[in-house]
Amino acid sequence: MKCIKNSKTGNIVRVDDRQAYQMVGRTWQYVSKSEWKSSNRTPEPEPKPEVQAEEKAPAKKSNRRK
Repeated sequence: MKCIKNSKTGNIVRVDDRQAYQMVGRTWQYVSKSEWKSSNRTPEPEPKPEVQAEEKAPAKKSNRRK
């Protein structure tokens, strides 16, 4: 499997070795697999830091009765 990029459109595809050999020329060129990965995968959003609110401890039964 080879990764090739269309120099006109910027489209990156992963094709069989034989097909890549036939396609590479003026408009198609070989690129690294890491470039193909970065173009096809969307970055995962970073988790937002959670603001911890002060939690009130449940009141004891003796405090509730007062």
